[in-house]
Amino acid sequence: MWQIMDLINAHKKVMVSAEDALPGRDSYPYELAREHVVLSTDMLGADAPGDAEEIILAGGCFWGIERVAWQIDGVHSTAAGYAGGHTPHPTYEEVCSARTGHTEAVIVRYTGGDATLKRILEQFWQQHDPTTENRQGNDVGTEYRSAIYWTNPAQEQTVRASLTIYQQALTAAGAGRITTELSALTDTGAGEFFYAEPVHQQYLAKNPLGYCNHGFNGVACALA
Repeated sequence: MWQIMDLINAHKKVMVSAEDALPGRDSYPYELAREHVVLSTDMLGADAPGDAEEIILAGGCFWGIERVAWQIDGVHSTAAGYAGGHTPHPTYEEVCSARTGHTEAVIVRYTGGDATLKRILEQFWQQHDPTTENRQGNDVGTEYRSAIYWTNPAQEQTVRASLTIYQQALTAAGAGRITTELSALTDTGAGEFFYAEPVHQQYLAKNPLGYCNHGFNGVACALA
C-alpha cells in the first residue's frame, strides 16, 4: 500500500523552493481559537507561566501528535498549526498541496524545564515512525515529514541528544535511520509557527473516533 501511495503522491514528496511557494498573506484568513478544550488554557499562550517554554513537533497528521502532547505531565497548552515552510499564514488546503513547504505541526508550551522536555521528546519519538521521510503510514507528502523545531538554544542540546539515544534504540531493534528534521524555528522558511484553523484544534478530543495513525511504534526508549 505504501508503494502505491508513494507513486500517486510522488510530486508531494519534493520540497517546494521559496521562489515557487504560494505567496500567502499578511494575516490569518480565519479567526483563531483560544480555549484549549482539554486543558482549559489559552492556546495562544496569554496565560502561560513566566517560566514556560515552547517547542514545535511534527510527526504526520497534527491531530494525533497534539493528542500525544496534551497528555504529558508539565504541558500547559498545545495547538495545531504549520511550521517549517515559506508561505506566510497558509491555509490547510494550501499546506496539503505541498506548495507551501510547511509540515503539519504542534506547538507545545510546557513548564518544568529539561525534565518535561525529555518526557515530551520520549513520547514524540515513540508515537510515530521517524524513519519514513515525508510520510507517516499512508499519508504522503512534505506536509507529513517528521521535524522538531526548538525556540531557544538550550533546547537544542536536549533535542539532539534524544535523537542519538533513540537512534541507538532503533538500530538495536533492526529499524532504519531517523529522517527527522532538526532546526531552530527561526532558521526555517518563514521562521515562525502559524496556528491552524479552529476545526483542527484538539480535533481528536472533539471527535474521539476521528482519523489517527499515531500510537506506540514498537521501540521504547527512556530519555530521563
